[in-house]
Amino acid sequence: MGRQRPGTPTLEEVAALAGVGRGTVSRVVNNAAGVRDSTRRAVQRAIAELGYVPNLAARSLAGHRADAVALVMTEPDWRLFGEPFFTEVVHAVGDALTDTPVQLLLTLVRTDTERQRFVEYARGGRVDGVLLMSVHAEDPLPDMLAKAGLPTVMLGRRSGEESVTYVDADNAGGARGAVRYLLDAGRSRIGAVSGPLDMYVAQCRLRGYREALEAAGVAAGASLVVEGSDFTEESGCRAMTGLLARHPDIDAVFAASDTLAAGALNALRAAGRRVPQDVAVIGFDDFHPARPTDPPLTTVRQPLEEIGRTMVRLLQEEMEESPVAWRHVILRTELVIRDSA
Repeated sequence: MGRQRPGTPTLEEVAALAGVGRGTVSRVVNNAAGVRDSTRRAVQRAIAELGYVPNLAARSLAGHRADAVALVMTEPDWRLFGEPFFTEVVHAVGDALTDTPVQLLLTLVRTDTERQRFVEYARGGRVDGVLLMSVHAEDPLPDMLAKAGLPTVMLGRRSGEESVTYVDADNAGGARGAVRYLLDAGRSRIGAVSGPLDMYVAQCRLRGYREALEAAGVAAGASLVVEGSDFTEESGCRAMTGLLARHPDIDAVFAASDTLAAGALNALRAAGRRVPQDVAVIGFDDFHPARPTDPPLTTVRQPLEEIGRTMVRLLQEEMEESPVAWRHVILRTELVIRDSA
């Protein structure tokens, strides 16, 4: 269970500010006829001033539900939509909504202007709830949506103190298990290619890597870690090239995603290193890449279908029940052994 929800304006408060009855406010909210223009404007001003958002469950009963949810990606680079992570998320969420009447809307929100525009769009009743993915540490969008009273569920979280409902995988535990496997296999110079460390998912996976080495009494020098600029294959290749330049004796690498690991395999191949004979490689995600790796990649599997189902279930509960506390769900991961380690 998470933190208590902040108070949100009520229909009665709007009515009091506008100097009208509760029923008048309800008619304005529902665009009903029989309200004078001057009265409608007064109510609309009160709604804007208080930041009032109509109760979505009540609107549903009145037949005014949008029957749509938004899946929002907050990465600044639209090209990342083509990465396996995002396509798999869309498939998982879409599958979870298959047997419902709800339409899934995909949108990209990157700037302050786009954030404000999206919040106003969502507040206007065009969607019943919001699913967020790939949120960076300082992104204010989840808080903006919470303040507006919009049901919201995140894939992942911004920090360990997240106050918005989220579903996540056990990123630190998955990384610990992967590195422990490498240590048990006799590897002793284990590097790490992390994701961008302004994302909590990358911080957790790097923490798991370090915890496994520390528990085994193996030095985890800072020079053995290279931060990827993003989770792409190109970033993984650059990071692995730099890691090899610093530590030509490296005998294993843990990469914070499968795409980073695929890039690391390219760099190792270009450097004439055999995988896994010279350098073992483990990734994270077990999504279906655009092309298979050579050799097949040992990786930490995220239960993405279950993540998608859980996100949709929690969002439906947020929309229908307005629970008084945020829910935080962390799902197990699984190490999948293939030829690269």
